[in-house]
Amino acid sequence: MSQSVFDYSGFRINDPDMDKLRAMQTFVAIVEQGSLTAAARALDSSLPAVVRTLAALEDTLAVRLLNRTTRRLSLTAEGQAYLDSCRHILGAIQEAEQRLTVQQGEPSGTLVVTAPVLFGQMYVAPAVTRFLQHYPGVSCRLVQLDRVVNLLEEGIDVGIRISPLEDSTLIAQTIGAIRRVVVASPAFLARQPELHHPRELLSANCIRSIGTGRASWTFFENGRETAQSVSGNLELNHSLTAVEACVAGIGYGQFLSYQVAPYLADGRLRVVLEAFQPPARPLSIVYPHARLLPSRTRLFVDWMKRELGTTLGG
Repeated sequence: MSQSVFDYSGFRINDPDMDKLRAMQTFVAIVEQGSLTAAARALDSSLPAVVRTLAALEDTLAVRLLNRTTRRLSLTAEGQAYLDSCRHILGAIQEAEQRLTVQQGEPSGTLVVTAPVLFGQMYVAPAVTRFLQHYPGVSCRLVQLDRVVNLLEEGIDVGIRISPLEDSTLIAQTIGAIRRVVVASPAFLARQPELHHPRELLSANCIRSIGTGRASWTFFENGRETAQSVSGNLELNHSLTAVEACVAGIGYGQFLSYQVAPYLADGRLRVVLEAFQPPARPLSIVYPHARLLPSRTRLFVDWMKRELGTTLGG
């Protein structure tokens, strides 16, 4: 009797192939959980079963995937390459299943999302509100923090980050770019000589952040980052109030581009010294790697990509 289950245009899935997918799932769980015991617990399996599955997988592939000692596990070079492939394959299967789930019913459950405080206030919270209006069966907890949060350790489903991704256990999708820009109001600029170089800020009135004294602003020249000291008669401890002071014509200010985007769009602020802007930082939406994502999470990721990409020109 044939073992074939499905046969689509020559692509044949046999029972052994299903066993291979389970073995891949076990291998990924071992790596992500950090031990055979933890993987068995996460898979609701037994330790001997996990050990046998890993041994059989290595035997089938004829390579060692993990170096094992009494204290720790570490990936071999072959294991790292195979891990990436497993995550891709399992993720594709999960995505196909989730698309069916979305078609069959409305998403529900709770989403936990994190974002930087000011960016969250200006852009993420309004987008979350619109998402919940569209999908009323979902509830959301938005945690706004100005620190990099460990999503897995703190039980967070999705994060919005303004920085390069360092954690390889996460998937990051770039949805925009954030620059550091120097701006001033048209009225203020009309009273000032035109700036040609950051050093000319030494004699200009600049809005500074409290706690930095004679602050330094960051620029980029001749392929490297430079710092330029600035001074002025106003110090503030909150970015939005500093932006408002800049709009009022007090002086120059240096801000992240998203903080001044509405004012640039309507002409209340203008960018100066654009040629000396530091390189942009990626704005990314991040979520755990190779994890079975509920439909609400996948829908939310797609929603935020559209919302923030449109708003910030990603």
